[in-house]
Amino acid sequence: MTTPPVQLRPITDAEFPGWKDRTATSYAAAIGPARGLTKADALKAAYEETNKLLPDGPATEQHLLWFALADDETVGSLWIRIGPRIAFIYSIEVDSTQRGKGYGRAIMLAGEEECRRLGHQYLDLNVFGDNATAIGLYDSLGYAVVSQQMRKEL
Repeated sequence: MTTPPVQLRPITDAEFPGWKDRTATSYAAAIGPARGLTKADALKAAYEETNKLLPDGPATEQHLLWFALADDETVGSLWIRIGPRIAFIYSIEVDSTQRGKGYGRAIMLAGEEECRRLGHQYLDLNVFGDNATAIGLYDSLGYAVVSQQMRKEL
């Protein structure tokens, strides 16, 4: 499959609340099972973490929030923190109606290019172990495991 081209556009202040709601909901769905939280507690934790990381919304220093566009249509979003040495992906999301079309790969590649342009040599991310689709994408893009957290249910 060829990778469709996407362009990254900064998220505006007006767009931020809706993006934050979608991002927190998606993150809550992942951390709930991983942390043994109820849906309500997971959503609360997701909002608390997002609010802590982005106190100034899209203007938060060292954080880049983008919508990914294909032919002027929003197909997803990307959130990267650009630290002093290593950039870190906090969130990549492909709209549910656009999944399976190669946009995840395109968004990742566009984010990588932006990080290169800003002078970064590395781009890190975390992925939950049960997210086989994301793990497959990251493997295919050349990401390597640099640490691993494991758990056993008792």
